[in-house]
Amino acid sequence: QVQLVESGGGLVQPGGSLRLSCAASGSIFSINAMAWYRQAPGKQRELVASIISGGSTNYADSVKGRFTISRDNAKNTVSLQMNSLKPEDTAVYYCNAYGTMRSNWKAFTSWGQGTQVTVSS
Repeated sequence: QVQLVESGGGLVQPGGSLRLSCAASGSIFSINAMAWYRQAPGKQRELVASIISGGSTNYADSVKGRFTISRDNAKNTVSLQMNSLKPEDTAVYYCNAYGTMRSNWKAFTSWGQGTQVTVSS
């Protein structure tokens, strides 16, 4: 099994910043990519940012210039630095990873439990 644990969510005022972190553990041979998704009440889950093992990143248009995704491949962690937060960023943020398991050499996709981010005055 591969487990993802998120941390860093909370309440912040508009214009503020938060840093989310996600740590992967378990029978991991390699992680090809990690990503952050978010889901607001009544809305579809959307991809916020992703990063592959080589370092290439992608961002949703709504967060470009404000959010930065980074990773530490040796520690199997990924972070999301969120600056200039807006009320529209309020959502549950989920960490996602896919790669290869060490136990059976098969591909895996794993999700974290989610962490709440609330941007409000």
